[in-house]
Amino acid sequence: MQLTPKTEQQESRLEAIANSFLKVRKQTEFLVHGLSAEDQCVQAMADTSPTKWHLAHTTWFFETFILKPYLPAYEEFNTNFNFLFNSCYEQIGKRHARNMRGLLTRPSIDEVYAYRSHIDNSMINYLENTPEQEKLSLLELGINHEQQHQELILTDIKYTLSYNLINPIYNPAKPWEATPSRDLQWLRFNGGLIEVGSNSDEFIFNCEGPAHKVWVEPDELASRPITNAEFINFIEDGGYRRSEFWLADGWSHCREMAWLAPLYWKQKDGDWHLFTMSGLRQVNPDTPVCHISYFEADAYARWAGCRLPTEAEWENTARTCHLSGNFLENEAFHPLPAQETGLSQGDGDVWEWTASAYTPYPGFKIATGAVGEYKRKFMSGQMILRGGSCGTPKSHIRPTYRNFFYPHDRWQYSGLRLAKDI
Repeated sequence: MQLTPKTEQQESRLEAIANSFLKVRKQTEFLVHGLSAEDQCVQAMADTSPTKWHLAHTTWFFETFILKPYLPAYEEFNTNFNFLFNSCYEQIGKRHARNMRGLLTRPSIDEVYAYRSHIDNSMINYLENTPEQEKLSLLELGINHEQQHQELILTDIKYTLSYNLINPIYNPAKPWEATPSRDLQWLRFNGGLIEVGSNSDEFIFNCEGPAHKVWVEPDELASRPITNAEFINFIEDGGYRRSEFWLADGWSHCREMAWLAPLYWKQKDGDWHLFTMSGLRQVNPDTPVCHISYFEADAYARWAGCRLPTEAEWENTARTCHLSGNFLENEAFHPLPAQETGLSQGDGDVWEWTASAYTPYPGFKIATGAVGEYKRKFMSGQMILRGGSCGTPKSHIRPTYRNFFYPHDRWQYSGLRLAKDI
């Protein structure tokens, strides 16, 4: 017997979430439609995953946390997939080693697509039977989880394709913004007690809350991210050869990995070029510098006589801007020059490293069950990035969003914005 939602508001929420689910699932498959089966099997390093694995893992999430426990008589597609496509959930059981995902030639890409179709049809069946309202929050988590993997699909395949010396093209180039980037200005904040985080009824990841008070000293925040031209000045001034700008661990990574420029940069005929999703292109001096580690961002800030903002400072300023940046939907898959006055590119284009470690907020609570491992278990040794990027879905971002990576990571769309004390 089909149940009826108790209120029009509940029915509206169910319809919105169902539409979002279908839209996100289609968006994921759109992102990979131009990739060959061979493209989708490769894992270029342990931190990235094959495209095929992303397609299956995001599907496994809905099967494991929604369909198996809550859809009566649900038939599992393939019992081996729980082992193959579990990412990190210890309470779910044993799983295939992360650094060996590229060895999974089976299942085939066709079987993975059949798996996605099976789960999509089962999810439609589940949604048509009007799930309880509290279960919809779990579905929202799965949708947002897949949106995270959409960006990872882009960054991971970019890293993989960059190793091909013929510089393959993921998508044809679109005209980049020809106008120069806005001059850098300084936005002043007089300091005081501010609120950070969220208690919103709208979806947030649990690490974004609860809302709490933070004291911030007077500061100034740069109006836009640092550009390629500005970062080249750092390079030409010996920034990668002068240890005085670097944290000890950063300097060790710089030496060990022979960093001389951001990831994907190379010199050709005396000019800097970089690998993009549209192949090898000359560095545009006006676009935000991208694919740098926290260590590089911190070293640049010190070289510039500034510092990185804390996430509280960043969020306090970002609350004043609106979502207008360059996101995944633009299909540029590369940062563009800043055009707005005031706080520019506070969302989209590049993730911005902050000086804050990824730790729980005061009053943070862990969800019960295996899903509680999501986010919380990574709160060690990682740094916060804010703002979203050209690979982030627009509906996925908000001022309170906390992204996190290890300080040496560079394959994400990561850049920096400067701050300084008053």
